[in-house]
Amino acid sequence: MNTIVSNAVRTCLLASALAVCSSLQAAPGNWSPPRTADGKPVLAGVWTNASVTNLQRPPGVTKLVVTRAEAEALVKANPFQRLIEADSGPSDLNDNLLEDKNADRGYNAFWVDPGNFLASINGEYRTSWIVDPATGQMPLSDAGKQLLKEARAAREATLYQGPEALPLAERCLIAFSGASGPGMLNPMYNNNYQLVQTPTSLLILVEMVHDARIIPIAKDKATAQASHHSAALNQWFGDPVGWWEGDTLVVESTHVRREQASQGPIYLSDQGKVTERFSRASPDQLNYEFTVDDPAYYTQPWRAEMSFNARKENMYEYACHEGNYAMEGILRGARNQEAQGIKPSQGPGIFGTPIPEKKNPGGQ
Repeated sequence: MNTIVSNAVRTCLLASALAVCSSLQAAPGNWSPPRTADGKPVLAGVWTNASVTNLQRPPGVTKLVVTRAEAEALVKANPFQRLIEADSGPSDLNDNLLEDKNADRGYNAFWVDPGNFLASINGEYRTSWIVDPATGQMPLSDAGKQLLKEARAAREATLYQGPEALPLAERCLIAFSGASGPGMLNPMYNNNYQLVQTPTSLLILVEMVHDARIIPIAKDKATAQASHHSAALNQWFGDPVGWWEGDTLVVESTHVRREQASQGPIYLSDQGKVTERFSRASPDQLNYEFTVDDPAYYTQPWRAEMSFNARKENMYEYACHEGNYAMEGILRGARNQEAQGIKPSQGPGIFGTPIPEKKNPGGQ
């Protein structure tokens, strides 16, 4: 997280150390969640959602649950895994990799760390986080698709005019790929989260772009929902409130900041609501699910399930755009293109050109 930590985060970290009274380890075969001093399951710890599984199901895949052999085939075909395989071993200086002038290919295998297998949830290999609808796809309505089209057109019209026009993640305002939520998704690296828990709040510290979500926890659902702030506040990651339902912590977020909500990857209007649920599944796994309800974008509420796995390692600071040198380079490049009569545009991405087949697997 940032070198300068807010007082709220410091308070949460200290309180958590006092609240957690049990070890995360338990007797095999007779496991029950460790509990805090006030009797709630311990959610605190460092967790990761790194996985080849993504929010939506890959094209051509019809099943939510697959066998081990089917999972291995999907992993092998995954673009990130193909990139890692192509970049492993000694470099081939005659592969003409830079002929297309795609600077985005700077993200080689050294930087890519999305996980190496499909997610296992309740012992099942899953092909998508989305479980409802059964298609594994976001149920965008025609009106929702039009809203997406309009938002993208509005962004393209001003992109690269100045720092305020750049995408949110490139400005390091919020995490890449929806990692911070609500509806926390797995990006291509930095898939780690630290949860810090007190009787009255939950801190979710996100490794990617060092975001921090601080969620107040009320005594019950009615009290929590009544404590939502005015829509005018319009915060990054929305206005969250939490309450316990048995051993499950429920978090309801409304009014996600418009700049974030309109750009996705989870699209929301002012009517949108995301409800997240956290529960312990085992000593090493946290069950996480979320439901998105927004009639402006979707034909129905839709639901996703995800597994967060325990990590023994600490989390370290992610210093995004330290000194803002990259932002200056982006804007200088845009001005250079304009001087040549070229309209600045985004690059093709790391998969914009075919991934080269590896000539000598393993360098042999």
